[in-house]
Order: sequence, then C-alpha cells, then structure tokens
Amino acid sequence: MIEPNTPARHPNPAGVQRIAVMTSGGDAPGMNAAIRAVVRTAAFEGLEVMGVRRGFSGLHRGELKLIGPRDVANTIQRGGTILLTARSATWRTEEGRARGAQHLRDNGVGGLIVIGGDGSFHGAHLLEQEHGIPVIGVPGTIDNDLYGTDHTIGYFTAVETALDAVDKLRDTGASHERIFVIEVMGRHAGHIALDVAVAGGAEEVFIPEDDKPIEDVIEIVKASVQKGKTGSIVIVAEGVPGGAQGIGDAIQAGTGLETRVSILGHIQRGGTPVSSDRILASRLGEAAVHALMDGVSGAMIGRRGGDIIHTPLHETWEKRKDVNRDLYRCAKRLSV
Repeated sequence: MIEPNTPARHPNPAGVQRIAVMTSGGDAPGMNAAIRAVVRTAAFEGLEVMGVRRGFSGLHRGELKLIGPRDVANTIQRGGTILLTARSATWRTEEGRARGAQHLRDNGVGGLIVIGGDGSFHGAHLLEQEHGIPVIGVPGTIDNDLYGTDHTIGYFTAVETALDAVDKLRDTGASHERIFVIEVMGRHAGHIALDVAVAGGAEEVFIPEDDKPIEDVIEIVKASVQKGKTGSIVIVAEGVPGGAQGIGDAIQAGTGLETRVSILGHIQRGGTPVSSDRILASRLGEAAVHALMDGVSGAMIGRRGGDIIHTPLHETWEKRKDVNRDLYRCAKRLSV
C-alpha cells in the first residue's frame, strides 16, 4: 500500500508488469545507483524486476533472477556493479541474440533496461530490431562520449579520481623539477582529459578531437621553464596517437628535460561514486522505468540542461558529441 502524501503512480499504458535490468561493457561508478533506482521505482509502480547478471553474456545463458528493494539496499555508495558485467562475443551472433530474447520471453519480461555505453546500446538495438523486445538505454560510461546527454554516469567520479592523482603528481614534479605526462582514459573522446587539464592547471592537453603538433608543445614547455616554472603537467587522453609514452619521449628528446610518464588506467573506473553521479543515476534509472511504462522503446534516457530527454539508440553513436570548445580555449589561456 502506498503511504499518504507520496507521489501518485505513473500511468502504465504499455501494461508492463515485469522488466529486466542489466549492466554491460565497462563498469562505471554510479551503475549501482542506477540499478537501485530502477528496482525501487519499479517496486513503487507495482512492477517486478529481474536482474540479469554478467551483461549480454549472462542474458545469453539465461542468468536472470527476481530482485527487489532489499536486494539493492546499501548499494548506492558502491562502485562497480552488483549485477556484474562482461564482454560477449556470442551476442554478436544472431543465434546468441535469439537465445537471449527467448530467455526474456520465457521469464515474462516486457522490457529491458541496459546500463552501459555505445557497444551495449548496439547490442540492445539489435535485440529490439530483431526480436521486438522493448529496450531502454541508460548511459553508463566514464568517457562521456554518448550523444543525447550532457553527462554519462561515472564521468564525474572518473574526473575526480584522475584529478586527485594529478594533484599528487604535480607535488612530486615540482619537487624534482620534472615534467609529468599523465594519461587518462578516453579512447575516442577527450572529455575527461580536458576537464582534468583545466581543474589540474595543466600546461597542455592532448585530446583525440584535436590534431596538435608535438613541436608546439615542446616550445610551450621550454617557454614555461624560461618563465621560472619548476615543473609542468601535460594531460593526454589514451586515444591520442602514441599515447602519453610517445608524447613524453618526444618532449624529453625535444627539450632535454627530465620527463616522467604516468598512465592512470582503470583506477578511474573504480571507487565510490561522487554525489553528481549518484543523483544522475537515480534520475535516469527512474526515467527508464517510466519510459517502458509509457511504451517507449529503442531510446536512451539522457539529461540535457536539467531536463530528461529520449534519444534514439542509434543516434547515440551515429551523432558526434564534441568536447566543450570554450573550455578548451580556457585551458589554453590559463596555461601561460
């Protein structure tokens, strides 16, 4: 029974009674908050939820289990994903997707919520197109590279984790008068690198969206030394050709200055999600349940300018999400 003074239930024109939720691809801080929001919103609306373990790989094997509000208690602050995640070569086959769809039908599932990135959304899109299973995507990836949302779940925490490392490396770089070239995640997008560069006071930043000549950076580092700077920080997104190691080697060869390379790697995916990721995940998880109840399918739930919006799944990877160019210019001006 719903207690007095609580919000009214959301309309359910689609007549959905049971849904499923899964996490797929790389983990991201805040995924558990999204799972929690899905489960508890569904419980409030009178729906059942089945948790799919190990992403599409688990769906192919039929790893589905009913979960309720108590199963997601004390999870909002946890990193990773309680449902586990995995890559799945089997899901790339028609037979694999057919088996997964059959498991959903056998369990009476009327809609699937997929929390993940563009690869996960490709898999969800094929499931809907080939088997008519209603699917909703929730953007969970630290790279923040999905079109249709200002931010993705996990991005804020990844930036804070990387920034903490940069602050520590700056201390030792200044003490030893060294140049530190620090690689952050972002195979195809420079959002993390750009935010960390500005917040960390970096002298230069390399992102996949910009083809920057290494010769320009060498001159910038030389000029920094002439201005009396005792250490320099250069931020590099992992998708930049040559990576941090290649850029670090070039800087040392071009300046003769002692240069160290630090690759932060998967540490950026872990840890307790910051408040912004928890709040974003909670809002998007709730909206995903309501979208299925409204009969929406084949869309990603995103937040743009504070509003919840729906974007067709295929547009999330077909359309390009650029970095903040104003912030990029700001990074240049502040590095003098």
